[in-house]
Amino acid sequence: MELRQLEYFVAVAEEASFTRAAERVRISQSGVSAQVRQLERELGATLIDRSTRTTTLTAAGRAALEHARATLAAADTIRQAVGEVTGLIRGQLTVGMIIGCTVTPLFEALEAFHRAHPQVELTLLEGNSDRLVESVRSATIDLALVGTAEAPAGLNALTIVSERLVALVPPEHPLARQETIGLADIAEHPVVCMPEGTGIRTVFDRACAARRVQPTIALQASAAATIADLATRGLGVAILSESLADEYEDRLTALRVSDVDGPALLALVWAATQSPALARLVRNCRDAFAATPA
Repeated sequence: MELRQLEYFVAVAEEASFTRAAERVRISQSGVSAQVRQLERELGATLIDRSTRTTTLTAAGRAALEHARATLAAADTIRQAVGEVTGLIRGQLTVGMIIGCTVTPLFEALEAFHRAHPQVELTLLEGNSDRLVESVRSATIDLALVGTAEAPAGLNALTIVSERLVALVPPEHPLARQETIGLADIAEHPVVCMPEGTGIRTVFDRACAARRVQPTIALQASAAATIADLATRGLGVAILSESLADEYEDRLTALRVSDVDGPALLALVWAATQSPALARLVRNCRDAFAATPA
């Protein structure tokens, strides 16, 4: 049994496709297939069900997957530990980030890390916050910048921003005459908000559920600029965090929502077990965000 066989098996399992797995590990599809079959022969069991269009795991494959991931992680930790002793950090780090989010300190941290450790391959992926958190839990992503209503249990977290939600409307909107509004006021109008799985949406949905308010989510968008633009055109009341709302004060009126108690958080999250490379990247992130004015 070879580490590369385990790597290819994990790639096929996670991608649910031999083709995508081959692209991920950068060898031919036939090469991936041959190595997985060799692994199956050595284990004496079929790991991949090839009888349907969709590539799925057999019961034996599901039993083997987490152990294969753990073995690969242990091998990477050994390489990193040896590199730490010799002063050379190698390997791969995958960083996740909220879709459409531009956070300069994170990019500065990645730049500083890359300059110091060019042997480490960095990958940056975008996604919804809930999926990014689950990817950190499953070790397919090493560190992620997410929006959340609370620090995810079982993970290390560094809170970057903690702030209230606000509603935004055009100056001519009926709600614009009020200094403070409630969720019931918002529910009388269509709402433009981020999709489920994002931090802002989670805070908003929880607050509405707690107050037994059922708003009409008319439109959804992942980018704050899109939400603001839709609200400017009168298509709904926008729900954003305070700092995001500040960017659109020239055309929208921001209103404090009195009965949303929990803040929306922007946080870095990573697993409790860290490789030397991840530990260095986390240190770079702490330094970059600490140097950013509040």
